Parts: sequence; structure tokens; C-alpha cells
Amino acid sequence: MAIRSAKIDQKADLIWAIADKLTGPYKPHEYGDVILPLTVIRRFDCILFDTKDAVLKKYEEVKNLPMKDVLLRKASGFDFYNTSKYTFEKLMDDLDHIEENFRDYLNGFSENVQDIIQKFEFDGHITRMANKNILYIVLKEFTTEKANLHPDEIPFTRYFYKYEAPRPSEEIMAEIMELEKELSGSLEEVFC
Repeated sequence: MAIRSAKIDQKADLIWAIADKLTGPYKPHEYGDVILPLTVIRRFDCILFDTKDAVLKKYEEVKNLPMKDVLLRKASGFDFYNTSKYTFEKLMDDLDHIEENFRDYLNGFSENVQDIIQKFEFDGHITRMANKNILYIVLKEFTTEKANLHPDEIPFTRYFYKYEAPRPSEEIMAEIMELEKELSGSLEEVFC
């Protein structure tokens, strides 16, 4: 339980750290307009981390083929992929071109992920953060350990729910019978 609680605290710390970076250019009620899309994008980034090199290699082989989408999905092992040379970490290597490189990174996602990003109406926020000189520091916060959203860190299964297989009905009935006997004995002691 303590490990799970520590991970939750770590993710909460991430949100507060990003909110601190947004203070000034953004009002508190606008923080979610940046934090939510970036969290989703970072999760995609972490999911694709293990197959990034394989996807880039496959992309070079198939970029002009009509079936490239199917082949790239297969290379990624997921129903989405990213063909940009960038990851969140690699974006940090070039402060002077952060906006251009981040847009290149986003445009490298498969169409289905780009549709998700577009629904966030995030493009204007990229420009706004770049103009206010906070795009780099906000993205940098997403490269810290507390922003590790890799499936090894946060599994695809329900993170806040630990699955326990149902007990056999015989076991449950035996427990009920035992409790019933205890209760009967206790009641006899009280009323007799």
C-alpha cells in the first residue's frame, strides 16, 4: 500500500510542479488545459519508448508504402506509433528550437493519436507557452522521474485497484457458517 501511495504522491507532486511553472502566463483555472494534454502525450511517449528505435527503422523502410500505418503499428506493438526522431527527453537537447521540435514530435504520431491531441485544442497553448518562454521548462518537468508514465511504472490494468480472484463459494459458505456459530454462541451467552 505504501508503494502505491508513494506513486500517487509522486504524480501529485508532478501536477503541482507544472502548475508552479504555469503561474503567471496561465490562471489556475487554465492549468488543466496544459497539464491534461501533456500528461496524455507523455503517457504515449512512455508507452512507445521500448519500441521507438524499431519504429524509426521500420519507418525508413516503409515511409512511401500505402500500408505503412499497419506496418508501423506492428513495429510499435500498439495501435499507435510515433515516427519523429524526438522523445520528451530528446526535446531537451535543443532549447532554441523547442517549439518547432515539439510540433515535429506531435506530428510524428499516428493519425489516431493526432486526432486525440487535436480534440484538446492544444496547439494554441504550445504557441502561448513558447511566447511566454515556459514551453521548455514545462516539458522539462515531464522528463523527471515523477513524470515516468511507462507501463512498468503505471500498468495498463486498473492502477488503483488490486485484483483479487473471487474465493470459491464453498470457502465463503464455510466462513459464514463459522460466523453464524460464533454469533449463536455469543447470543446464547447474553440471553441465557
